[in-house]
Amino acid sequence: MQTLTFAVQGMTCQGCVANVTKVLTALAGVSLAVVSKEEAQATVTFDATQTTEAVLKAAVEAAGFDVA
Repeated sequence: MQTLTFAVQGMTCQGCVANVTKVLTALAGVSLAVVSKEEAQATVTFDATQTTEAVLKAAVEAAGFDVA
């Protein structure tokens, strides 16, 4: 398992946090996603044989948020 933390811009409420969390945990290989509006970031634990950093970030962007 790998853990990755990356910035997520555009979250304005707990609904946004829930949306980003849902998008990430729906991906194959993701075992945990901890999303913080206050810190503007997501920390994801995932199986690198099932998904990649690029896939994680693309999923967040597809949900309407900016990834830095």
